[in-house]
Amino acid sequence: MPIIVVDVMPKPEILDPQGKAINGALPRLGFTEFSQVRQGKRFELTVEGEVTDEILAQARTAAEEMLSNPVIEDVVNVAVLDEAEGAR
Repeated sequence: MPIIVVDVMPKPEILDPQGKAINGALPRLGFTEFSQVRQGKRFELTVEGEVTDEILAQARTAAEEMLSNPVIEDVVNVAVLDEAEGAR
């Protein structure tokens, strides 16, 4: 069954305390290559049957109206999960 992935991230001007905590922990664990971390949310919407343009539009509407808080978050991606990616 196809899966639509929705990625939501905090708006750039919004503080991200979880991302900041992760960013502080990475160097202590030996990961020194990263200068900033932002933590977001990922939703996977399973579809019965084929994903049409209409279904993708409905997923985007659901993402903007229900899955995200438009005051502090941006919907950054709504796409069908590539089967190769899903197999990882």
